[in-house]
Amino acid sequence: MKKEIPSPYADQRCFFCGEHNDAGLHLRFYLDEDAQVISTEYTAPAAFRGQGDILHGGFQCGLLDEVMGWTSRVLIGQAGVTSNLTVRFLKPVHVGVRLSVSCRITGRHGAEVRLEARIEAPRGTICAEASGTYRLLRQSRFDALTQRPGDG
Repeated sequence: MKKEIPSPYADQRCFFCGEHNDAGLHLRFYLDEDAQVISTEYTAPAAFRGQGDILHGGFQCGLLDEVMGWTSRVLIGQAGVTSNLTVRFLKPVHVGVRLSVSCRITGRHGAEVRLEARIEAPRGTICAEASGTYRLLRQSRFDALTQRPGDG
């Protein structure tokens, strides 16, 4: 059973998940405890298309990266920053279609966690897959990296 996860991020200005970003997506994330999977759902507007009615590939990468960051934060309890991200585009992802974006941990070695994520269209069609390595950070290090001089 999936349950909504309250945001673990104090800033709330993230384009993808921040509640205080007027231009943002305000994504909500969910935990499936049995499967140890983090997920979100999203329907992209036409403004985010590349060619035709296909969701821009850079935007797809952003959705995958976001769910991966949430996965390290929620399932491990530490913020993870992207070290490496590899994306395979398998099928067109169309704007205006309800997408499911999900992620799971595939391994951990010290301060690095390996993750796999995917974007699925309705009926379970896998449209994009990603694998990545994320560097886990202590909260104090994460806070130092994410503040601009003069922010706090």
